Formats: sequence, C-alpha cells, structure tokens
Amino acid sequence: MTLDVLYFAWLRERIGQPRERVETDAATVRDLIADLSGRDDWHAAAFADLAAVRCAVDQQLADLDAPLAGAREVAFFPPMTGG
Repeated sequence: MTLDVLYFAWLRERIGQPRERVETDAATVRDLIADLSGRDDWHAAAFADLAAVRCAVDQQLADLDAPLAGAREVAFFPPMTGG
C-alpha cells in the first residue's frame, strides 16, 4: 500500500523532511515504524523512543497497534501538552 507519512516538531527535524510517500506492507502503525526505522539513521533516531511518539491514522488519534488497512495517511508527532 502507499501511505503519506507526515512528521511534526522534532520528528520532522530528525528525519529532515515534513512528509514522504512510502510503499509498505505494514499491517499496523508499529510495523510501519519498524519499516521506517530500517531506512536510515535519521528515521531510526526519530523512532528510538516510542514512548515519546504519538500518531494519527487518517487524522484520528491512534495507538501503535492500530491497523493500517485502508489508511491513506499516518502522522507522527510528540506528545501534546495542554494548559
């Protein structure tokens, strides 16, 4: 499947781009992260601490075990704080 992957805040800085289109066979967000981390040192550094990464699948907050079947977009960002 083809996915648009978006990166925000320090994830974008570590990877060096705000978005990319990827071909993947990943079944879940966690599988996608494993695929991305294996691409290069920049992706590996961005996903080194999964406790500091949140995601959304097709603009809906999701956990790392969320399925990707039928998804078009996955966004990664740091935890949000409120106030």
